Amino acid sequence: MRQIVLDTETTGLNSRSGDRVIEIGCVELKNRILTGNNYHCYINPERDSEEGALAVHGLTTEFLSNKPKFADIVEALREYIGCAEVIIHNAPFDLGFLNAEFKRLKLPNFSEQVGSVIDTLVQAKEMHPGKRNSLDALCDRYGVSNSHRKLHGALLDAELLADVYLSMTRGQNSLCMEPEADASAQGEGLKYVPLAAIVFLAAAADELAEHDAILAALDKAVKGRCIWHAQMTTG
Repeated sequence: MRQIVLDTETTGLNSRSGDRVIEIGCVELKNRILTGNNYHCYINPERDSEEGALAVHGLTTEFLSNKPKFADIVEALREYIGCAEVIIHNAPFDLGFLNAEFKRLKLPNFSEQVGSVIDTLVQAKEMHPGKRNSLDALCDRYGVSNSHRKLHGALLDAELLADVYLSMTRGQNSLCMEPEADASAQGEGLKYVPLAAIVFLAAAADELAEHDAILAALDKAVKGRCIWHAQMTTG
């Protein structure tokens, strides 16, 4: 599965009043593994940033004046995104701006260019009701270091969100290591075993008890019910 963690910076808070996208940052995940195939660009919005927005991202009109316009980067963005599943924190905000930029160019909405959208803010509110669920709060909750984050930046925030998303969902990255990755770590490659050749054995009673104990510890860590317990309840 190909997923893209995306973030934007903008000149202000309202795309309907003419605020524009000035930075896009994307981080690629394949089967829940960071690939390093990221996408990042600054954009000349052809207008000044509002004072409040400038204080957040620090991208001045002078800095952006020689950057490409959105029309110049849109095809590269469309090619990169493809039909991937897109992960965004507070998705309506970023999608509203991206859809507006696509509309200006008489293109189908950005939302129509992707396979689906995951809003991590919605997920976080479901998992941690009544708590702060900003990106900074989630970094703190899941132990993701953001000490180097002095100002907001689209690529930096996308990288932080990727780590937060993987921690929130806590899924297994892979059933086996990629031969290339293992070769760099161990000095030689491993023989790849197809999933169909793996024999699955039922857990013994003591193993099930240990599994229940781990889930209980996870519940205590998140001060609620961890995602596996939640799925077991709704499944």
